[in-house]
Amino acid sequence: MRSRIVFITGTDTGVGKTVLTSLLARFLRERDFAVAALKPICSGGRNDARILQAALNGAVPLEQINPWSFRSPLAPRLAARQERRRLQAAEVLGHVRKVRGDFDIVLIEGAGGLLSPLGEDFDARDLIIALRAIPLIVCPNRLGALNQARLVISALPAATAREAQLVLVSAPRHDLASRTNPGMLAEFLGAGRVCVFPWLRRTRPAEHALKDRCARQALEVIAQRLTSQGRCPPRPTPRSFGLGPAE
Repeated sequence: MRSRIVFITGTDTGVGKTVLTSLLARFLRERDFAVAALKPICSGGRNDARILQAALNGAVPLEQINPWSFRSPLAPRLAARQERRRLQAAEVLGHVRKVRGDFDIVLIEGAGGLLSPLGEDFDARDLIIALRAIPLIVCPNRLGALNQARLVISALPAATAREAQLVLVSAPRHDLASRTNPGMLAEFLGAGRVCVFPWLRRTRPAEHALKDRCARQALEVIAQRLTSQGRCPPRPTPRSFGLGPAE
């Protein structure tokens, strides 16, 4: 299987991207895939990157998981400017392409939502297109999810949007909206592209979370789609960031 890049983005910040990325990394490693989990850009601390490093059992150095870290809890472009730094897309793309050669699957966690400005000339959408990554979109399963999820998917190029997988993260208690959202979104996106992830307590160790039956079922659905034989990521024309054609 050709090395694949999966980009985990969300409808907002704080929607569960790090939890999902770390558990998916552990789940794929259990199945003997060589997996890297990166959060190339962090602002407001590196805790998310450390969680990913733990999910990889320390196999990837923290500096490789997170080469760019900024102190202020702001959109990365603003946080970088506060430190009089400038981050360009070519730097991030070069790092990811260097890492991918050693792994079957590279999971990349974005910062904030799809269009949150990550650097001077790019956001998560630009990275997804340039890397020909499979988008994994995390959205809270609540009232408003229909609009939020469709807005994010509509912001992607058509070929990339057709490959996107939507993960609805459950709240502690279900309501009418959370029960009906998956079916309605499946009508828009197609069968098999909407997955519901259960509520997991933040204090619950990852090892215990992986034993949760509903969590494992959701991870199995996601993993099967990402690793299915014969699939190729879409190839929309990427923007030029000074590195030549995407690999």
